[in-house]
Amino acid sequence: MLPAKDDLTICFAHVAYQLQARFEARKTGLRSFEVRAPDELARRIGEADVLVISGMWKNELLDKAPKLKFIQSIGSGVDQFAQDKLRARGVRLANAQGVNARAVAEHAMALMLALVRRLPEARDNQGKHHWRAMIGDLTRREDELSGKTLLIVGLGTIGNRLAKLAKAFDMHVVGFRRDPSIGRGNADEVHAIGVLKSFLPRADFVALTCPLTKETERLIDAQALRAMKPSALLINVARGRCVDEAALIEALTERRIAGAGIDVTQEEPLAAASSLWGMEHVLLTPHTAGETRSYEDTILDYLTENLGRLWRGETKLHNEIV
Repeated sequence: MLPAKDDLTICFAHVAYQLQARFEARKTGLRSFEVRAPDELARRIGEADVLVISGMWKNELLDKAPKLKFIQSIGSGVDQFAQDKLRARGVRLANAQGVNARAVAEHAMALMLALVRRLPEARDNQGKHHWRAMIGDLTRREDELSGKTLLIVGLGTIGNRLAKLAKAFDMHVVGFRRDPSIGRGNADEVHAIGVLKSFLPRADFVALTCPLTKETERLIDAQALRAMKPSALLINVARGRCVDEAALIEALTERRIAGAGIDVTQEEPLAAASSLWGMEHVLLTPHTAGETRSYEDTILDYLTENLGRLWRGETKLHNEIV
């Protein structure tokens, strides 16, 4: 059980989000504080009954948090949390699934459009004051999305939203999910993730919008990349470890696929020595697909809902994980 409202302390832990300021604007009367760095979190986590956090979490923090009762994850991914340890300590965990579904889907769409319309090249040329001539080579010229086949791996809230956007561009959308019996949503067809590789030769785009699980880790490996068409593009707004990064770099270097739009990498920040930085047919964004100006307020809505459920003694949380 949570402490009473007068005794509760919430810790907001994030390097950039304005969660504390937005929370204070709600005038809840609840006590809270904010930390911006891991060392500060390690010093102060013992004060917290509730922790609002994502990437700053380390499982060893549990030993420094005797009061901790509930963690509201700021992100939808929870692979950084040792769920068995949380369960053993009686610490509840909920994620932020759905908080940025529109933003991530729009970002994936933007990556596809940017690559197919050669927008990164145009921006580079603008910086050099260079007016590029028209391209005669059909394999290098700008293209359109209409009529293209998009495979979406992970047909949850984000994937289904991306499917809806893609249909507006007259694309053929094939969705893949763990349980196809749930339905195809906005996709034209849906299949189990296990049969993905048999569909890769059909794809013009492969978009990853799935969570990181044992089934999806390194799902796009060397074999999968070999199955893709030389003209195909890979879009990853899921997790970096869903892709074998070394195999992807090799495929891109050898031009065995046309390019990639990457928002997530195996290690973040991406190492300065990574070959991905210098590839003209790769568009990198620094894990910003989910960023949106309404993020903080939506997270606080989730937090408030879950605190209310815990105080009422309800057993089920919104987006419950543990």
